[in-house]
Amino acid sequence: MLVVSDLERARLALESRIRNCQLMMRDERESLSEALGVGRRVDLQAVKMQAGASLRHNFDAQRAVLELASVYRKLESARAELARLSARKRAVELLREQQREAFEREQDRRETRELDEISVMRYTRDEEGQVA
Repeated sequence: MLVVSDLERARLALESRIRNCQLMMRDERESLSEALGVGRRVDLQAVKMQAGASLRHNFDAQRAVLELASVYRKLESARAELARLSARKRAVELLREQQREAFEREQDRRETRELDEISVMRYTRDEEGQVA
């Protein structure tokens, strides 16, 4: 269970990282569009830096996507293991419940036999007392 929650936490962090990279790439693209606007003087150094920043965010997003794919595979495996263990636990619980019910039935049978025997003994004693 802890493995699944750790993987879920990693998945959420990676998805957030990817969203942030996408936002940063969009911002860089908008800044680049403004810098390259018609009728404006172009600062090539700034344009080059913005393009590099956009590429870096793109690379970070691609790396996060690959990590996320790995986390998804591990998460799928962990969930399958959790389901398998849950089924085994349920099977053990059912067996334990069946054994308890069988024990209680046996106890009821013993108690009934003992009560029958006590009734027979009392009847026999009462019959012998009436004869004497």
